[in-house]
Amino acid sequence: MRDSDPPIWRLALPVPLPRLFDYRAPADASTPAPGGRVRVPFGSRSLVGFFVETAPAAPEAPELRDIETVLDPATLFDAKLWQALVWAARYWQRPLGEVLATALPVALRQGEALPDTRERVWSLTEAGATALSGLRRDSRPRALAEHLSGGACSEAALALALGAGWRDALRRLEARALVESSLRAPPHEARRPTRAAPELSAAQAEAVTTLNALAGRFSVALLEGVTGSGKTEVYLGAIEDCLARGRQALVLVPEIGLTPQAIRRYGERLPVPVLALHSGLSENERAAAFARMARGEGRVLIGTRSAVFSPLPEAGLFIVDEEHDGSYKQQDGFRYHARDFALVRARGLGIPVVLGSATPSLETLHHARAGRYAWLRLRERAGGAKPPQVRVLDLRGQRLESGLSRPLLEAIDRCLARGEQALVFRNRRGYAPVLLCHDCGWHAGCARCDRPLTLHGRHRLICHHCGQRRSVPPACPDCGGLALVPQGAGTERLEEALAARFPGVALVRVDRETTRGRDALGKHFEALGERPGILVGTQMLAKGHDLPNLTLAAIVSADEGLFSADFRAGERMAQLLVQVAGRAGRAQRPGEVWLQTHHPEHPMLQTLVTRGYPAFAEAELADRAAAGFPPFSHLALLRAEAPRVEALDAFLAAAHALAREALGARRDAAVQAHPPMPAPMPRRAGRLRGQLLVESSHRPALQSLLQTLYPALFDLPEARRVRWSLDVDPADLY
Repeated sequence: MRDSDPPIWRLALPVPLPRLFDYRAPADASTPAPGGRVRVPFGSRSLVGFFVETAPAAPEAPELRDIETVLDPATLFDAKLWQALVWAARYWQRPLGEVLATALPVALRQGEALPDTRERVWSLTEAGATALSGLRRDSRPRALAEHLSGGACSEAALALALGAGWRDALRRLEARALVESSLRAPPHEARRPTRAAPELSAAQAEAVTTLNALAGRFSVALLEGVTGSGKTEVYLGAIEDCLARGRQALVLVPEIGLTPQAIRRYGERLPVPVLALHSGLSENERAAAFARMARGEGRVLIGTRSAVFSPLPEAGLFIVDEEHDGSYKQQDGFRYHARDFALVRARGLGIPVVLGSATPSLETLHHARAGRYAWLRLRERAGGAKPPQVRVLDLRGQRLESGLSRPLLEAIDRCLARGEQALVFRNRRGYAPVLLCHDCGWHAGCARCDRPLTLHGRHRLICHHCGQRRSVPPACPDCGGLALVPQGAGTERLEEALAARFPGVALVRVDRETTRGRDALGKHFEALGERPGILVGTQMLAKGHDLPNLTLAAIVSADEGLFSADFRAGERMAQLLVQVAGRAGRAQRPGEVWLQTHHPEHPMLQTLVTRGYPAFAEAELADRAAAGFPPFSHLALLRAEAPRVEALDAFLAAAHALAREALGARRDAAVQAHPPMPAPMPRRAGRLRGQLLVESSHRPALQSLLQTLYPALFDLPEARRVRWSLDVDPADLY
């Protein structure tokens, strides 16, 4: 390499290869900061990559390709966010380029420039000031011109001051060159909240005081509060203090459906605009929110999982609401956990994190019990509301109508007669889980997954695992019989049965099929309002919605998850039952919860009903400790799938041999690589599936093994014939 040769830049590219790529730098370009975007040729494609470092050229190095374009004069990642993302790539075992691309909105990862977030303002020209008195009195152009005579004004302010029709008047003035526009950065002045803060309870006030005392340093606080205890008011108190110190706040929520409600509530209380960032927005909207936070124009951001990657140059507080929720774990690609990444970012930034939940995850509770987290408790509902009365209904011997018992239907009838609302929860969408032949026992199954097809409506069969769709056959394919009957009840069948039982009553179904549109969930709640009615739905209804007229919550089947082989199933079921029950009676009206079950004596149900979630969590933690399950151990799960069993078995055997070889070299008894085994669902979408579990009582020891194992897996010849992924801290073993 001659002194005149351009330097070599090492880049992270968004491809599934755990390495950096060398390119020849542009001749006249200055070296960017780590994370700066560049466009480069890669094979026959053009990719947007990220600068990582410079590298010396080796004499025997092959001819390098040129970088096409340097896209950023400055990196989109500040130094601390960059460090956190590098950590994430290493911890969750994912190529750095894929991690960096995931951290950006789609428009930015495709190479578009950071959007201009300045607001357009209008002012009178000299001609406009002169012509003001000549405009017709009582006309909209005259009113607009008089308003602008006081100084430049944003379009948002004009709309607020003049109401409908202001834009048409503006066009008329602009056509006569009486007004002109310019762009300016959004001002930071405070605005007046539209809703006053309620008087806090003693427990809420103490929690706010404690959280505010943690400001300016890294700390983690678990805010454990029963449903309806006013955790949001505690969050708002902490955010107000954060804003008063001139800092930014990030609030994570688990579902898109919660963001409109949260933005509205936070916006009414806070003296600054509240921004949103989630997949329900357009790509331009997401990029604009990202840019406003990066420039410090945005002060409060509410978003779902991916919002945790937002740049926050003046970060002061992170809040993770419903921290136990499984939605914070990404289940494909870069399998990060947003809650855990928030903790890592906060440590680097030196700011506090609040983890809020009525049913904290066992990992979080374990840390709180050990004293690593501050532990704040709200034991009573806000405003003097009473906890709901829980009724366990033994279904054995009961006659059911589409899964609903007569006592439950009578309770719903009484609820509606009082002018109140009922929630009927069933965590199965569709009409029925199984279509069965009553004559011979045949059932409609997915040929690609070896799982039953779910009946939707009366004529469609859909696999919820691979998406396969079929029409309902006119007769049984095995015996030709006509007695094809649906077994079990999904949300569609419950909706049909309740509509027939309560004609004329407002009925809203909330599941994946009915909430595909933008803000669809909010529109459903708005349509229902506070009139008497019934909500039927899946776990979407369990997450943080405030429905003041809802006084009855019915869980159609409390048995799902009681006997699962997954060690986390009991925890998830307990959290779901408590969260659903918490929707009832949140205002002054008393609530009731009905649990339908065939196993009323089950220990988990007995503990939840008689002693509550804290007692269940204590017992479950003791069981986990005895069995050596998380949080008392740490897991990594290698999943693989292939069309042929020979390829699958060969890859898993080779991976197991690699792991054992690496462990033998370390002589580390703290890590155990279990032999390969079939996945709990052995076939999905026509591909056979298997897995290999690695566990350790010592997290650094597990990470040390994975640092060696992960890149070595790419070099296995057997890896070319399978699809595989490595999941660190898996949410489940399926």
